[in-house]
Amino acid sequence: MAVTIRMTRMGRKKLPYYRVVVLDSRTRRDGRCLEVLGTYDPLATEGGLNLQTDRVDEWLAKGATVSDSVRDLIRRARA
Repeated sequence: MAVTIRMTRMGRKKLPYYRVVVLDSRTRRDGRCLEVLGTYDPLATEGGLNLQTDRVDEWLAKGATVSDSVRDLIRRARA
């Protein structure tokens, strides 16, 4: 089973809110997730990113792949 760390969309129309989740790579975007690693609010002025970097590291050690947008969020959370 190939595992991917990516975002799933929450919120309502024109007010996006995302969860950073671990999914099977064949699962649809808003499908059942294995674990929720954090949240991202692009409309927040400050502190819109909450991410458990230790859990991200554990999933990466297990061989999970990361989407491009989540890779940028991880970089921002560690800075």
